[in-house]
Amino acid sequence: MAHASHLSRSVTGILISCLLTIAPSATCDDWFAGKFYCGRGDLEYLNLLDISRRMFSPDPEFQNVSMLYTPEWNGLVEGPTWNAWWVQNSYGPTYCALPFYQEPYLTFLQNSQDLWFDQMGDGKRKEYHDWVAPDGCLCDAARPGWIVYKQGDGRIDIHDWGMEFTAAGLLLQSELLLSERDPSKTRDYLPKLRRCANFLETRRDPENNLYLAGPAGNLLAPSYAGWKRSDGTYDKAYLAGLSVTTIAALDRLILLERMAGSSEWVSKLTERRDLSKKGLSLLTTEEGYLIKSLDPDGTKHGVFGAGNHGYFESSPNHDAVAFRVVPDKQAEQIYTKIASIPGLRPYHFILPNYPGLDDMYREPDDWLWKFGTWVNGGHWSTCEARMIMAYYRLGKFDDIRESMNQLLTFARDFRMDNPLVEFGSKVYQPKQPINLCYDSLGPPAAMIRGLFEYLYLEDGLKLIPHIPPSVTELDQLFPVRFGKKKVFISTKGVGKIRAVHVNGGEWSNFDRDSVLLPDATTPDEAWVEILFEEDVPESSSPEELQPLFGESIDSSTSDTDVQALEDRLTPIKRFLSILNELGLGNSYEASHARLAISSQEAHRRRLVLREAGKLRLLPEVSQEAADNSYQESTNRICEGLEKVLASYASSKNIKEKRMHDLWRRASVQQENENE
Repeated sequence: MAHASHLSRSVTGILISCLLTIAPSATCDDWFAGKFYCGRGDLEYLNLLDISRRMFSPDPEFQNVSMLYTPEWNGLVEGPTWNAWWVQNSYGPTYCALPFYQEPYLTFLQNSQDLWFDQMGDGKRKEYHDWVAPDGCLCDAARPGWIVYKQGDGRIDIHDWGMEFTAAGLLLQSELLLSERDPSKTRDYLPKLRRCANFLETRRDPENNLYLAGPAGNLLAPSYAGWKRSDGTYDKAYLAGLSVTTIAALDRLILLERMAGSSEWVSKLTERRDLSKKGLSLLTTEEGYLIKSLDPDGTKHGVFGAGNHGYFESSPNHDAVAFRVVPDKQAEQIYTKIASIPGLRPYHFILPNYPGLDDMYREPDDWLWKFGTWVNGGHWSTCEARMIMAYYRLGKFDDIRESMNQLLTFARDFRMDNPLVEFGSKVYQPKQPINLCYDSLGPPAAMIRGLFEYLYLEDGLKLIPHIPPSVTELDQLFPVRFGKKKVFISTKGVGKIRAVHVNGGEWSNFDRDSVLLPDATTPDEAWVEILFEEDVPESSSPEELQPLFGESIDSSTSDTDVQALEDRLTPIKRFLSILNELGLGNSYEASHARLAISSQEAHRRRLVLREAGKLRLLPEVSQEAADNSYQESTNRICEGLEKVLASYASSKNIKEKRMHDLWRRASVQQENENE
């Protein structure tokens, strides 16, 4: 059967990945075998996919998300020089990575987002600058005991509350809950999410169903000044991005309410969402794209080519496409407009605007505010992630390829910085020996999610394949999450869908463009094979590739730092062994232990590969910093696990108490061996 041969290829690919060293791929004719993807056809595209996924696991060659772990809150941090968790910076990468984030990253991510929700505005609490945020207001950024309810840079004295920050945070948490499908957790978070939705509703103008926001009330703040009155003061205007992001957030919150059986809230939120979509027409040009904002006096901002405020504003437009806020025809119109303005993508990355803004609340008369540097024409990879999702929806695969190749010019030099200045061509912090920001993981995350889009519904998961016609066969060798279910996906052929198999059996829940996996009937481990109309004959068998996998590399090293980390990992390995023996290998604690071990393995392999001359060398200072970053991230991951397990000593939770006892058993055994 077709499924049986596909499964054989998938198993072969998994075995292959275990044998590979750096740049883990092998090719024969048109077949690609990577660590996370196997496939046939467009070898460059397949390799870009594989590299993208490698950035979300410890890897000896590329910076990856594990390097952004902090034990301070057992979560993710924006970057080594940015000790907090931002809404707008995490928006693109988190949304795109959610389907394939597994533990411990899910716990890390939730702990980071809880910094927003545990400290959200309640109309009483005084925080940064003694601000008392309205109930339901989220923030620009937060860390333990510290939250900034407004954009924290610029003229903060005139800034509005974090309006679009709140909408984006609402969307991210709703999407996380939709992917997890945990009824108890959803019930716990729904009251907070409803407060966010109610806060946003306070800004609706019932006359036109648009949302009012003042200066810096947008997501990429403070590039938006609101309405400049004749007396020079600034007030609220109708912000397109706030409408788009709120609509997308409400779409997801409505699904959660349906899952929870909250019919009253479903009705209330659906009415709000539909009215908001109706209002969006007032912010739409004759060409179909969205303007940036509309002043109460009728002045439009963001009509490209106009005498005043004649720039194109990217984020409301690519977000409207990426999150399916606009229909297909309008999505095509928006892309056509973007493609007609070369200045929007001078280095293949989308800029937030072109040309420069003429309506900020200060003149672009210094480096930070000038066109091409920061929020006025600088590049943000969190936005690029949503742009790539828009590309996928419209089948613009060459744009995706160019974007990822451009990102690699920074990734190969350990310069994953954000924002990128000089219109996306250079890093923001060049004096740092290396750079890493969570934003920069947005494009690789989007390159992965966009392949199948993964629309989480109230009763299932919809897959919408967006496979380049140059890729005639694809095996995705890692699972995506659908609640507690794991979904593996493969495709074969090109064109529209003609058949679907799940675990070898015929599957009827599909149409020519999508596949539906209902909650009730999808197996806990589902191998989904999507067959397209036009089959492509195989030119070679993957099994014949075995001799091409390259030489194995001796993994031993005498590095003293490596040995010190190995000693620290010994009780962690013993702890993991105990958990596996007791059937607890799927727990968060076990996955955290595995991450520490795999992080150290990547560190060790990097040193071995460097000594073997198989790594691209960086300038001396950067090379040292890059190598040290592996040791530092492994130590942080170990420290975080040790702190979490130690905290369980006083826990009243039986499971946590047991975990502490098992950890203590592993640690005591190590202490006895050391004596």
